[in-house]
Amino acid sequence: MSTQMQLAREGKITDVMRQVAAEEQIEAEVLRDRVARGTVAIPANIHHTNLKARGVGEGLRIKVNANIGTSSTYPDIEPELEKLDEAVHCGADAVMDLSTGSNIDVSRQKIIEHSPIMVGTVPLYQATVRAIREHGAVVEMTEEDILQTIEKQAKDGADFMTLHCGVTREAIERMRRQGRIMDIVSRGGSFIAGWMLHNERENPLYEHYDDILDICEKYDVTISLGDGMRPGCTADATDRGQLTELITLGELVDRAWRRGVQVMVEGPGHVPYDQIEANMKLEKRICRNAPFYVLGPLVTDVAPGYDHITAAIGGTLAAVSGADFLCYVTPAEHLALPTIEDVHTGVITSRIAAHAADLVRGIPGAREWDRRMAEARKQLDWEAQLSLAIDPELAETKRGARNKKGEEACSMCGDYCAVKIISKYFDKPVCPCDD
Repeated sequence: MSTQMQLAREGKITDVMRQVAAEEQIEAEVLRDRVARGTVAIPANIHHTNLKARGVGEGLRIKVNANIGTSSTYPDIEPELEKLDEAVHCGADAVMDLSTGSNIDVSRQKIIEHSPIMVGTVPLYQATVRAIREHGAVVEMTEEDILQTIEKQAKDGADFMTLHCGVTREAIERMRRQGRIMDIVSRGGSFIAGWMLHNERENPLYEHYDDILDICEKYDVTISLGDGMRPGCTADATDRGQLTELITLGELVDRAWRRGVQVMVEGPGHVPYDQIEANMKLEKRICRNAPFYVLGPLVTDVAPGYDHITAAIGGTLAAVSGADFLCYVTPAEHLALPTIEDVHTGVITSRIAAHAADLVRGIPGAREWDRRMAEARKQLDWEAQLSLAIDPELAETKRGARNKKGEEACSMCGDYCAVKIISKYFDKPVCPCDD
């Protein structure tokens, strides 16, 4: 079985490529060329049979991911499936199963079976849980535990996998020498760094990268090279540890492409606004324009409860500057497991950030959407305005609760509606004698 990249390099346009090209309103041959070069990835595992594929990368609409999954505190999968449904309903392009509950295999299998959108996983989470159960500690995890978990998740149909291959001994040492406030905040990054420091060994994900490529090539799994050294606060952004990892990830992109394995690169979490553009351009330069997948970035550390907003501020600038894929941040970030309402808010907020960037990037259909909304507002066509809203249910609820039925203007302006007043004059026919 060949990967989408391998087929694209052979000059073949697959059904998946045609589907993505049609959705993106671009020529299929243009998309094929980008997949062949690696600037677009189409995460589509051969075993994810009900998937409506999406493309991520050069010239495509910015995509949005929602994180779901069980935890040791909340191990029930049913609420997570409801969150999946809500994410799909709100327009998410992908979900990541971050389950660490009591039955991770069942959770993942149900999510993949249920999901019409891309599903990502983090195999290291399951390998860690397994190591604690079977060996008594994370640091007793074996290379076989990790590779077996990757193979299992690939066989189950995971479309992309976050793999923290760039957390090397060199990156950790440079981070420690420079010093950080938050050290390592990536859960997967902390697991593998703890294992490395305890065992005084190199990262097995790095050392066994060729074995990982074998698995991903077999199932056409897209590797999402994880940013295990990402900054966890704005003060730690763009430091030596982060950049050392990024350089390694660039080299791993090359190795994946040589095998015809699709790859994305994950980017920083907390980054001051004035450093975001530079971070995006560094990734694109070092990783040869591979698709860039970012968490936020969050532009301040002081807004718990509102971090969906801090992430959206950073997300728009990141996407304008080169990022291709935004991982949502919910109001529960840093506080708790998100509820279904948090998922709704997180997806919509990230989609707003993504669409704002699509307008700037000239993505087909983006400006037309805004123009149709403007025309509906000019005509005070409320039915059209509500149907065009990025969150129609919320818009309709607010409209219905705070306006009299059949009222033409909104209750904010009432009789003094600027659009209604000026239309009386601007919409009059112009007399030919006025020319």
